[in-house]
Amino acid sequence: MKILIVDDEEGIRISLKRVLERDDYEVLAAESGSEGIEVVRKFPEDIETVISDFRMPGIDGLETLTEIGRINPDIIRIILTGYATLDRAIETVNLGIDGFLTKPFDNNELRAKIREFILKKRLKQFVSEQVLGEMQRAGGKLTPRKQIVSVLFTDIRGFAEKTARMDAQDIANLLNINYFLPLDRIVFEFNGTLDKHIGDSIMAIFGAPLSYPDDALRAVSCAVKMRERMSEINESLKAKNVKIPIGIGIATGEVMAGMFGSPIKKEYTVLGTPVNLASRLERMADDDQIIICHQTAQLIRNEFATRMIDHVCLKGIEGEQSVFHII
Repeated sequence: MKILIVDDEEGIRISLKRVLERDDYEVLAAESGSEGIEVVRKFPEDIETVISDFRMPGIDGLETLTEIGRINPDIIRIILTGYATLDRAIETVNLGIDGFLTKPFDNNELRAKIREFILKKRLKQFVSEQVLGEMQRAGGKLTPRKQIVSVLFTDIRGFAEKTARMDAQDIANLLNINYFLPLDRIVFEFNGTLDKHIGDSIMAIFGAPLSYPDDALRAVSCAVKMRERMSEINESLKAKNVKIPIGIGIATGEVMAGMFGSPIKKEYTVLGTPVNLASRLERMADDDQIIICHQTAQLIRNEFATRMIDHVCLKGIEGEQSVFHII
């Protein structure tokens, strides 16, 4: 695990390196913002955390971390500041910086804070920003409640057959870089909650824990952008003779939303018929097709052109369903 220290004071770089190596971090150092940015460009996926001094000649710490965030937004970015600039440093947290440390620092406190920032960032990989914020406001508890949501499922068509001759690492790289990462980011872009990955399937929720009047519209808009993004990715993969065709299903209705599980493992999710229906619609979808339920279609009819698919009976869903696909 690599940590990069960016500070124009050699004594601070040496001190931080000595402290952090106690926790088995591999510590890199740069004496300016521009040098730090070049180091990240060299190791964009290997560096997990960057600690940058706030005041430096040339590019300051905030500009440095902002540019690093453009290179890889998943890097944990921490501002190091003296007490004189503490208020300004606190403001940076609202600009997407993950945290701040003050100089002079206590070694044990510094190590604990960095572990806290890393843990919080890792938690965001499993819990969406919305869920995390709601948990913080609710003191860590999300009381189960009924609410209307739109549930989105996406899945790769014929994944097992397409990857049968690939080795495990190639499959992992294909999924992580060209499928999960870009589509997960699109879910967050439309203020959806990334519920879970199930094999090569993604489940997202629009309307829980935070609900908006346009939840169904954002779910469909998210699906359309996912389809467009995968089209671009598949174009870039042509040279490798690889394609990732996806199908998407969306259903809207009342669910039970909350934290479910045991004391060993709990997760925030939603339960109810719309979840099963969205999953069934996704399985119906052909390559690059988006299929939505009747209720979703009614809510987005003024924004997207749809075409009804003949009434179908879906396994596990009572009665015939009127379903539509996005043209």
